[in-house]
Amino acid sequence: MSAALKRTPLVEAHVAAGARMVDFGGWEMPVNYGSQIEEHHAVRRDAGIFDVSHMLNVDVVGADATAFLRKLVANDVAKLTQAGKALYSCMLNPQGGVIDDLIIYFFTATQWRLVVNAGTADKDIAWMQRVAAAGKFQVIITPRRDLAMVAVQGPQARAKVWAARPAWQAASQNLGVFSAAVFVGDVMVARTGYTGEDGFEIVLPATEVVQLWNDLIAQAVHPCGLGARDTLRLEAGMNLYGQDMDELIHPNQAGLTWTVSLKDPERRFIGRDAIEQFPDAKTFVGLKLLDRGVMRAHMAVRTDDGLGEVTSGTMSPTLGVSIGFARLPLGVTVGDQVEIDIRGKWVPAEVCKLPFVRNGVPVVHTA
Repeated sequence: MSAALKRTPLVEAHVAAGARMVDFGGWEMPVNYGSQIEEHHAVRRDAGIFDVSHMLNVDVVGADATAFLRKLVANDVAKLTQAGKALYSCMLNPQGGVIDDLIIYFFTATQWRLVVNAGTADKDIAWMQRVAAAGKFQVIITPRRDLAMVAVQGPQARAKVWAARPAWQAASQNLGVFSAAVFVGDVMVARTGYTGEDGFEIVLPATEVVQLWNDLIAQAVHPCGLGARDTLRLEAGMNLYGQDMDELIHPNQAGLTWTVSLKDPERRFIGRDAIEQFPDAKTFVGLKLLDRGVMRAHMAVRTDDGLGEVTSGTMSPTLGVSIGFARLPLGVTVGDQVEIDIRGKWVPAEVCKLPFVRNGVPVVHTA
């Protein structure tokens, strides 16, 4: 493994647990600890823990923090009025393309936190600073690399977190989805995730994360790597930046129309003009393969309305068939049959609604 790779505070714990480490966007990360399938099923049936400390927490504070964020992202942070509440949004360029997708937490009108993707963190910070300077917003943007982050996901995840940290239960047991509780000592426990299961994402000082990891493993929480994270998020219908959307793709072309708020005509967020001016030529859907094979990103899709492309694909451990996301011509609808070019062979597939799985149960809808 290259010495140039960035490392989270949990690397030694991963190696000691027998993880297979890979280069993931410049970070040395575990892809699995033996069986990716076992890790996937552990999250669907019990509880798993992921190291997501490569993702970056960014604090945005100042008198103009709210106005700045209303300009910066496509969703409207003015919806958030209760401390700890959060929303998911995309940060767009002037052409309407997605610079990154992120979660934004509200603490007060002058105090916010963003969680951005690891691979885009540097460009995200540079873009935020540029927008703040151009608009003369009075804000301070602080990357928090002193913080680590783990995701504990699955039907037993919250109970096992409380068993490991009883002091957190009272403030976190009644949290709604996309809400967080903040504790003394820079600890934040949020009811968010990337698996389609219940659970928490926990932010805490990097100096404390190894102890938390070990304490959760002692509660029989299964360590999980990037492989299971990818199959879980695909089953849950959740996009991956760089595959399902990027700076050339509008949110509407990636199934993310719900993250764009156009209700306030006075809020001219970056990218709004482009989104309003240009109609979309593609639709974003799920696909289920009807024959043997595995869909992968960039495979061609043949439909009665023209060609499209798979953006993400995998073998679903829960469904036992290959599933994927695709950008297809607008005329394609749920229930249609299409064909995927898998190594030179056109394999039949069916167009599906997303997600494929929710709370461990298949929910494929094809009509």
